[in-house]
Amino acid sequence: MAPQRFHEQFDQIQRSMPDVPLAMGPDDAAEFFYEKGVVLARDGEEARVVEDTVRTHFTAATGLVSDQVRRASPETNRTGITRIQVGDPGHGDRRGDRAVAGALRALREAEGRTGRRLVSRNHVVSIAPVNACPGDEPLPAPLTGGPNPAVVEGAYDADTAIGVLVIDNGLMHDYRSYPLLAHTQGDAQIQETDEQGVLQQYVGHGTFIAGIVAAVAPNTDVTVRNTLNDAGAVLESEFGAKLFEAVDRHGWPAVLSLSAGTSNGRTDGLLGMDAFMEELRNQRTLLVAAAGNNASATPFWPAAYADLPDYQDAVLSVGALRSDGEFGACFSNHGGWVKAYAPGERLVSSLTGFDAPVPYVYHHSTYDDCRFGFAYNCTCQYPPHTGLLSEDGSTATPDRVLFDGFAYWSGTSFATPVVAGMIAAHMTAHKEPDARAARRELLAANTEFAEVRGAHVPALRPSSWRPAPVVQLAYGS
Repeated sequence: MAPQRFHEQFDQIQRSMPDVPLAMGPDDAAEFFYEKGVVLARDGEEARVVEDTVRTHFTAATGLVSDQVRRASPETNRTGITRIQVGDPGHGDRRGDRAVAGALRALREAEGRTGRRLVSRNHVVSIAPVNACPGDEPLPAPLTGGPNPAVVEGAYDADTAIGVLVIDNGLMHDYRSYPLLAHTQGDAQIQETDEQGVLQQYVGHGTFIAGIVAAVAPNTDVTVRNTLNDAGAVLESEFGAKLFEAVDRHGWPAVLSLSAGTSNGRTDGLLGMDAFMEELRNQRTLLVAAAGNNASATPFWPAAYADLPDYQDAVLSVGALRSDGEFGACFSNHGGWVKAYAPGERLVSSLTGFDAPVPYVYHHSTYDDCRFGFAYNCTCQYPPHTGLLSEDGSTATPDRVLFDGFAYWSGTSFATPVVAGMIAAHMTAHKEPDARAARRELLAANTEFAEVRGAHVPALRPSSWRPAPVVQLAYGS
C-alpha cells in the first residue's frame, strides 16, 4: 500500500498533468507513476509487433479485438519511441491499469525470444521521485550564514570556465541578486507563485542546485534549463526529446547535472531514454545523476545507468549523506549501482526572496518518527511542521514561512550538484579537459568513506563543506 505522502504527491502531479490520467505502479505499491492506457515501443517493426501481440492477447483473453490498440503518437520524434494506446485511460483508478499490465504480460514471450526489451510503461520522470518529493521541503536559512558548502576560493575566468548544464525547473526572477550566480544563465521559472503570492511547490529547485555548483566550483558556466518546469515532472515518452532539445540549445557540456528520474521495476534502463543515452555514450559529457529519495536499493533511472557496462564511464550516480557527513541519509537510495555519496541533508543555497520576502505554505506534515525507520533526528521529523496536503479535514492550519534569500533543503537532488561541482573544480585545478577522466581521477584519489546500510562507500565531501547546524523555524499565519 502506497504511503500517505505518495498519495499526496500523486494528487499534485496529476493536477499538473490534467490531460494525462496517471496510475501508481505496480499495483498501488509506492514505486512509480505512469500514464494509464498507454505503452511505449520503438518505432517501426517493433511497434507493429507490440500492436499485433497486444491485439492477439486481448482477443484470446476476452474474445474481442480491442479497437483501442492503436498508435497514440506518430513516429516523428528523435527518440525513436511511439506511444501505443492499449486501453481506455478513463477506466479504473490510480491503483494500477489492467490494460497496461496485460500488454506487458503479452510481450514477455516475444521479449524472451528476441532477448530484447520491446515494451514499457510510460513512466513519470520527476524531481520528486517515489516518496514523490525531495528529502524534505525547503526551510528558511539566515542570509548571514552563507551557503553550505561555503564558497571555495577561486576566480571565474570566462576563457577556462567549465560548462555545467543543469536539467531541472527554471531560474527564479531574482537569482542574479545572489552574486555567486552572476555568470549563470538559462530559462526562467514560468510561474513562481500562485494567485495569493505564495511560492509554488518545488519552485527554486533549479536555482538552489545552480547555487551549490557555483559555490563548490566558482569557475563554471552554469546553464539551467526548465525541462522539468511543470511540477518537476514529465512523461518518459517526452523526456528523451526534451534532453536532446536542451543539449541542442546549449551544446554538449562537460558536466550534465540531473536531479530527477524514476524507478521502473527493471534493470535495463528507460526505453524512452535509449536514443539519448546512446548519443551521450559517444560524447565526452559526464552525466551526474541523483540516486533518488526512495530509501530503496531498487535501481533508479537514469542514475542506475552507472552500473551498466556500456555507460559506466558516462554516468555517475550520487546518493546522499546525512547532516553529519558520516552516514547515509535516511531517504537516500543505495546499493551497488550508487557509485558515490555526498552531503545531501540540510544544505544551504540560494532560493528566492532577495528582492523581497516571499511566503511559502508547507505541503507535507512531518512525522513523529522517521518514516524510513531511522533513529537519528532526520528530516522526516525535524523541524516539525503541518502541511496542506496532509490534512484530512481537521481544523489544523498548515504552517507558513517567509523566504528572503537562502534555504536549507535535503535530497539526493542536492548531493548531485555537490559532486558535479567537485568534478568541475577538479577539471579547473588539474587543467583536465575531460570530465569523465576527472571523475576517474577524483574517485581514485578519494580517501574518504561513509557508512550506508552497513556498507563502506566513497564519500565526496568538498573542503568547504561543514556539518549542518541545528535548524529552528518560526512559523507565520
